[in-house]
Amino acid sequence: MKKYLATLLAVFFVTGIACAADTLKVGVQAPITGSYANEGQGIENGVRLLAEQLNAKGGVMGKQIEVIVCDDQGTAMAAAICAKDLVNKGVSMVIGSYTSTCAEAAQDTYFKAGVLQTSDGTADNLTEKGYWTFLRNSFPNSAEAEFAADYMVNVKKYQRIVVLSDFSTYADGLGNATEAAVKKLGGNIVSRDKIKADSQNFTPVLTNIKSKNPDVIFFAGYYSDGGQLRAQQMALGIKADFIGGDANDNPDFVKLAGTAAEGAYIINVPSPDVLPYDVAKTFIADYQKKYGEMPPSIWGLMNIDGMRAIIHAMEQNKSFDTKKAADYLHNMKEPLPGITGPIAFAKDGNRMGGAYVVKKIQANGEYAHEYVQ
Repeated sequence: MKKYLATLLAVFFVTGIACAADTLKVGVQAPITGSYANEGQGIENGVRLLAEQLNAKGGVMGKQIEVIVCDDQGTAMAAAICAKDLVNKGVSMVIGSYTSTCAEAAQDTYFKAGVLQTSDGTADNLTEKGYWTFLRNSFPNSAEAEFAADYMVNVKKYQRIVVLSDFSTYADGLGNATEAAVKKLGGNIVSRDKIKADSQNFTPVLTNIKSKNPDVIFFAGYYSDGGQLRAQQMALGIKADFIGGDANDNPDFVKLAGTAAEGAYIINVPSPDVLPYDVAKTFIADYQKKYGEMPPSIWGLMNIDGMRAIIHAMEQNKSFDTKKAADYLHNMKEPLPGITGPIAFAKDGNRMGGAYVVKKIQANGEYAHEYVQ
């Protein structure tokens, strides 16, 4: 009996999940509550909208999409619980999570179950484990770090650079990669500091940074801290420019920073309004009509593109088998037109391509594009 079970499990891991249920179950693992709830709710809203649209057209190969949501609260412990819960409920794919820490905490469970996972998590190590089940719908920290370093050293020609992060997988990884990239270009890092996320009072670390007389502070963390950091930086009279990494690209950054947001820079991939693909225009218009607001940021839209890519692969294969879908996505002949641009994946699950922009926040809270590459 034990030998039979071992053989059965081995076959299961090789072939993936072949959906036999009456519905195609799509899991959403995202921070529906907590510090990053704004982003998590945007992911859930986007998935539900896409599911509603596809179901109205007959579903996926005759199956209606059933959306099952689990709130990982932006913590690794809750993410690990979510992964087990969603697998037990029979999902074929999981959209999320928003943070690299949560995506990583769930990866092993999805891999062992043959469940496809697509996440905007940017930590490089997410695609270094050889999990065929994982597909990154964004771009890795290393790509952003190289862009940020080039912008600070060669474009802005800053002489005294501070790199600041929190301790999370994403933020620490982006901070370290940016520090290394700056040094590789001959730039001068005067301080590499870290904050405790959600601590709200950043005066001690900012006071230390002030003593370094920096030209710029590059913050590789999340918007929930970035906005407060910017406000406290200005209150302390630190005249350095502030550049936030991609996870600062959220309307709440401006809300938290208040008037201090003006003049801050944000680095991210171009938003759909800059790269106006037809599919983006349509989906964003539908999102606004349904929810009465714009999507919170590019991240939720990237996750929707990940979901669209997996469903596309299943339809092309005429099969719900997750291993076949993964093989198709890792060997795509032509990119799929996406909300956030062409979608294609490398053999390791990384999304191919990628361009970055620098956006400067204006007095009215809106962005002006400062630099595009």
